Amino acid sequence: MKLFECQNCGQPLYFENTKCESCGLRLGYLPHQEVVTALEEADGGWRALAGEGELYRFCANAEHDVCNWLVPAEQAEIFCTACRHNRTIPDLGDLENLVRWRKIEYAKHRLFYTLLRLRLPLTTRSEDPNGLAFDFLSNPADGAADQAQVITGHAGGLITLNVAEADAPERERQRKSMGEPYRTLLGHFRHEIAHYYWDRLIKGSPVIDEFRRLFGDEREDYAAALQRHYANGPPEDWTDRFVTAYASAHPWEDFAETWAHYFHVVDTLETAFAFGLRLRPKVAKGAGLATAIDFDPYTVEMDRIIDAWLPLTFAVNSINRSMGQPDLYPFILPPAVIWKLTFIHDHTHAVGTDGPRDSEHNAIRAIVAGLKRAVGSPQSTA
Repeated sequence: MKLFECQNCGQPLYFENTKCESCGLRLGYLPHQEVVTALEEADGGWRALAGEGELYRFCANAEHDVCNWLVPAEQAEIFCTACRHNRTIPDLGDLENLVRWRKIEYAKHRLFYTLLRLRLPLTTRSEDPNGLAFDFLSNPADGAADQAQVITGHAGGLITLNVAEADAPERERQRKSMGEPYRTLLGHFRHEIAHYYWDRLIKGSPVIDEFRRLFGDEREDYAAALQRHYANGPPEDWTDRFVTAYASAHPWEDFAETWAHYFHVVDTLETAFAFGLRLRPKVAKGAGLATAIDFDPYTVEMDRIIDAWLPLTFAVNSINRSMGQPDLYPFILPPAVIWKLTFIHDHTHAVGTDGPRDSEHNAIRAIVAGLKRAVGSPQSTA
């Protein structure tokens, strides 16, 4: 993510800040300008110091302190670009749910930051019956054992999240029970949104054959594949072909895990770029780990991203170990996974804005053809 600063006093800001702690001005986020802006009250609204005189108001969810995004004052929609996709929010009669929801929205808004930076198509349920929507639900109350527990997942554009995932102890319990190296709210959002975009951009598209060469045939019985995975675990060689053990369960999950991983990479590298990070390890073979993160990862080819990512993760893992913390990045990237990440990188950049489906497919077809000409087809991982 970018770094932000107050336009009034220059104070560095976090993405979620609502008030400048230096000069006291109210802050809000302008999603289509990708900037946190200082605000001044004007004519019953807010004038953005980062804007050109336009008036804005806050998203309706700002009253709950779960959103700092702005909406043009003349716009009829009361919710911001991110919040308008919410279908069900937690019961705020439970005060703990407000704390949980705030954490959930912080993660979801970071997801939308990346979606907007990539200019991926977004439609609401009112615009499309299979448009993107979110249900944030709680498990049944104690004593309601006959009712089904809430399962985080995706179906037909609807992403369901169990609000218990916002509680760190519960999330850690789930992480250990599932044998996962990493489990966060943001990770959940990035994984589940991948299923939405698979349906919208890959299913039935000209790149489906290329997808199957890399990820496998998604027509394999999904329920049976998951049952086999949970009964037997991943194949012994999964680290040679998949970014996580769960990715080996089914091609849909491989795509979702790799997509989420790609989002982790570009967001982290953009932050490193904003801080001007340069690495020159002081060891005999340090030259192989030297890099300057002097590029915007949203605008370069995947090979440059990988060349910078590997040294950066070695450095941050070393820093975490110095603090007695687990590795920040507990993954490895074998060549087969890099191919998959490259597919997602080029695919998301080929899509661009909300255009006709044919235009999306033509752009993707050109990207895939270019990849084949440049490096040849990879070995099938099916």
